[in-house]
Amino acid sequence: MSIKRIEPGARMSQAVVHGSIAYLAGQVALGDGVGAQTKAVLDQIDALLAQAGTDKSKILTATIYLADISTFGEMNAVWDKWVSAGNPPARATVEAKLATPDYKVEIVVTAVI
Repeated sequence: MSIKRIEPGARMSQAVVHGSIAYLAGQVALGDGVGAQTKAVLDQIDALLAQAGTDKSKILTATIYLADISTFGEMNAVWDKWVSAGNPPARATVEAKLATPDYKVEIVVTAVI
């Protein structure tokens, strides 16, 4: 089976497609607060899934990392408006120290093509 790398860099690719599965790297964005960052990250996920030939209705799993778990509700308010109705993925949300204090949320997804 072939491997397709989407937006590859020296260290990592933003997404990798192998067979009928798209694996996205953790997506982060700058913005004013976790809500704005979540919206920007989900927009990036939509774009990467499109490049991989799929969409959010086919997401299998999502892992969400929050710099501060007390922002869980704010992140969920954005997530709930975005997630495909009737197609919610398996999901975990954890508090984690992210790569820089400027990042409030990081989201990783895996989807079927």
